[in-house]
Amino acid sequence: MRLSTVILPIHPWSEGQKIWRRAEDLGFHAAYTYDHLSWRSFRDGPWFGALPTLTAAATATERLRLGTLVTSPNFRHPVTLAKELISLDDISGGRITLGIGAGGNGFDATALGQEAWTPKERADRFGEFVALLDRLLTEGAVTERGTFYSADEARNIPGCVQSPRLPFAVAATGPRGLRLAARYGQAWVTTGDPKLYEEGTPEQSVAALRGQVEKLATACADSGRDVAELDKILLTGFTPDRSRPLESVDAFVDFAGRHRELGFTELVIHWPIADSDFAADQAVFEKIATEASAQLS
Repeated sequence: MRLSTVILPIHPWSEGQKIWRRAEDLGFHAAYTYDHLSWRSFRDGPWFGALPTLTAAATATERLRLGTLVTSPNFRHPVTLAKELISLDDISGGRITLGIGAGGNGFDATALGQEAWTPKERADRFGEFVALLDRLLTEGAVTERGTFYSADEARNIPGCVQSPRLPFAVAATGPRGLRLAARYGQAWVTTGDPKLYEEGTPEQSVAALRGQVEKLATACADSGRDVAELDKILLTGFTPDRSRPLESVDAFVDFAGRHRELGFTELVIHWPIADSDFAADQAVFEKIATEASAQLS
């Protein structure tokens, strides 16, 4: 089981670069960042762009995989995003993973002045977005006329360093999103069942995640694909366990073991942020990074 971290883009680079380098030194498999314009309780504080942050992180690290967790269509277009991703994959030497999801009703949904999309429209746009982005990252020139997204002789030469393109980690829990993960994903991402966050129990969360994994397997079978081909990523911190797994190495190993049994291949933990939902003891966090993986191998 791989252990990764997510570093929120709240730090000026004079401070942030030290964190990304430290993540590499601690041996994390990957370090991700959120791709939002602003997010929840951090809305009125510093919040930097995901892709420039990842570009800087690529130049500050050598081995660490980097990525978004997750990008969405809320304020992105496949044509411009593809160009930026190809550039980022080149700068990083082929270390980029694109976490991608349908988006939600947060601040990103209306920041460009549009009305928030309905769940159906988000799903419709997501399906078209992923399909076009896949073409843009694998073909030298693309022309497409879609309902929501189009491209006119869009050139993406030389393409990605990674072949045939950089990997997609598709965030999904519903049937349409899971079908996209089965068709286009090299990985699948979930945060669990949000309905259980406030009132649920860890046991109920494990049961819900087991159900999601089973639905993913069905979607893969329907697509003629072996579900074992996909990495299964759990972004932690949004299940009823909340921050308890980060209280000690033993607590984390217990949490990770229960989720490894469900088939998860990668756990992502938030880099500690004081006075927030992601507050944690930095020393314990680093001990988990260096000691827990060995116990889970």
